[in-house]
Amino acid sequence: MELLLGVFSAFGLSASAGLNAYIPLLVVGVIAHYFPNTLNLSTPFDLLANPWILILLGVLVIIEMVADKVPAVNHINDLIQTVVRPVAGAIAFAASANVVTDISPVLALACGLLVAGGVHTVKAAAVRPAVTATTGGAGNVPVSIAEDIFAFITSVLAIMMPLIMGTLIIVTLVLVIWWWMNRKEKAKVKT
Repeated sequence: MELLLGVFSAFGLSASAGLNAYIPLLVVGVIAHYFPNTLNLSTPFDLLANPWILILLGVLVIIEMVADKVPAVNHINDLIQTVVRPVAGAIAFAASANVVTDISPVLALACGLLVAGGVHTVKAAAVRPAVTATTGGAGNVPVSIAEDIFAFITSVLAIMMPLIMGTLIIVTLVLVIWWWMNRKEKAKVKT
């Protein structure tokens, strides 16, 4: 059961990294630093709990949050984050409690990379362009704020309540698959 909860936690953190690269890393570091009984990081991921790394992550969170709210800069930020967010997701996945010790580190890094990369791709290639097109760019700031809040809540839930996070991941996955299948059916009917 502990391995399963660690995997749920890891998937939640890596999905969160797809929205904001540094929030889940900062949450992991803060919880590991101040509540080591709750989250014990293996080497080399224990560096996330270092006070200097926490300060650096805090600065990076602020930079990403501001850059994502400024028109035109947010598109450049998304381009840069196309590399950063999957890497952050891989680190967050691998750093999660008990995952690295119980699962191959390469597999953990690959899963985190794919999950965070997938979430980022949906955000950058589908959601944000649709918001920009339908609102003339006015909806980007509220959507960005919602993404940051969602990334924070998801990160905290993934660590503190991984069973709830796992349930949310499974429900979301089922809904996405259901939506995708219905979309394909509607496309077949139109042709």
